[in-house]
Amino acid sequence: MNDAGWVREFLVEYWLSRKIVSRGRVHSADQLSGFVALEEARRVGLVTYRIEGDECEIVTLNSVFEGNGVGTKLVGEVKSAALSRNCRRVWVVTTNDNLRALGFYQRRGFSLFALHPNALKASRNLKPEIPLIGLDGIPIRDELELEMLLK
Repeated sequence: MNDAGWVREFLVEYWLSRKIVSRGRVHSADQLSGFVALEEARRVGLVTYRIEGDECEIVTLNSVFEGNGVGTKLVGEVKSAALSRNCRRVWVVTTNDNLRALGFYQRRGFSLFALHPNALKASRNLKPEIPLIGLDGIPIRDELELEMLLK
């Protein structure tokens, strides 16, 4: 099954673009490694990631239906890929408004690693589509970095 077209559409639906910004770096998420979750031959989730040196960054993670284990399985696949490449950690960046993501990652063994205040000001220069107001009406300003140590 060729997922390339679906991945591009899915990224635009969930991220407003295939371009993702984290820690001042622009990623073309449709060009990254990743996994597509299937349920009864239907695509229900996507994770994209990149490995650099001994670190693995989860760049995007989305599930069509939250709360059914798809995200957990996709994170597990990335963790396995990172371990097979001898990574020492898996990390992810989310924004201050994404309280669900903060809870999700912490329940799966990630710890808060760093706060990057006002990081979205620079990110919007790279990706103007990033809204000013996010989930639950919270202004989007900061990046929060979470990590899971593998070694």
